[in-house]
Amino acid sequence: MISRSLITLLAVALTSANCFSQAPQTAVLDDFKPSTLNQPGQEYPQVNSQGYARFRIKAPQADSVKVSLGLGGRGGTRLTKGDDGFWTGTTEGPMDEGFHYYHLTVDGGTFNDPGTLNYYGSVRWESGIEIPAHDQDFYALKAVPHGNVQQILFPSKSTNTSRRAYVYTPPGYEKDKSRKYPVLYLQHGWGEDETAWSNQGHANLVMDNLIAEGKIKPFLIVMTYGMTNEVKFGKIREFKIDPFQTVLVDELIPYVDANFRTITNRDNRAMAGLSMGGMETKMITLNKPEVFGYYGLLSGGVYAPDDLKDKAKPKLIFLSCGSKERPDGVQKAAADLKGAGYNAVSYISDKTAHEFQTWRRSLHELAPLLFK
Repeated sequence: MISRSLITLLAVALTSANCFSQAPQTAVLDDFKPSTLNQPGQEYPQVNSQGYARFRIKAPQADSVKVSLGLGGRGGTRLTKGDDGFWTGTTEGPMDEGFHYYHLTVDGGTFNDPGTLNYYGSVRWESGIEIPAHDQDFYALKAVPHGNVQQILFPSKSTNTSRRAYVYTPPGYEKDKSRKYPVLYLQHGWGEDETAWSNQGHANLVMDNLIAEGKIKPFLIVMTYGMTNEVKFGKIREFKIDPFQTVLVDELIPYVDANFRTITNRDNRAMAGLSMGGMETKMITLNKPEVFGYYGLLSGGVYAPDDLKDKAKPKLIFLSCGSKERPDGVQKAAADLKGAGYNAVSYISDKTAHEFQTWRRSLHELAPLLFK
């Protein structure tokens, strides 16, 4: 049965979709620079030091242009047409730090911004914009040894096809052929796919930097498509875990164990996910407690002690969310689990909502706790 806390996930996402900070209105500084996610040579969109975003779109024949920001495009900025045929506009307030999806609505049609790169989210390829974060150093591209993110195609009898996953192997994996590694199975959210954690989340860079700093024990990360797009937005009650559970537990894990140097026991296998990926994590870890020893729900609901009763005890339960989501519920759940004798940790991302900066920070906090 899907718990009430999980049913509310998408509602939480909607309430935080516009991703705007609630700071008082101040004068907008004119220090705008191109977003780091722009196409090569493109000047717009731009962001300033306060977190405002500015857009400029050429559409001389259009009657209206709007920039729709956030999950599902619920927040928006209407642009103003100039005599030169360009539409320009700036967000009414500063946006939260980190990555945000957006798209254009031009005369009622949905389009991507030709100025920026595209990222799969909201069940389509969306434009992306990055608001520089004060703590972006932990996922920055640095002069440190780097791991490898590779695509694999694994056979799936249950779906009668080959399915795709991405596997992060840490620096040095190819050199020491005798070493075996633990594995984290890391799931994306609703409307995303297996590219999300490396493209939007920079999971590989988070790992590279933590390893270079000596803060974590190196491990593999496996990211695959969670079949979540078969559930339409607002239809979470109709979700059934069985098909994806079969793909993950009976097909993908055996393939990874057979083709990569992994330690093949529950104490060296973790599962975590963001948003709906957290819901999948909760369902599968409760159904298959003998498979995973570490659990992580990132803006993805909570466990209660009764959920885990009479099951193999996890070595760690990690619960997180943004401070603009439901932090009290996450903290209370962790406290309840601790009181029941479980190793539970909560983390609240400051000044963020249901968005990738929350999940980047959550992975950064979770990784050092795994496979102790």
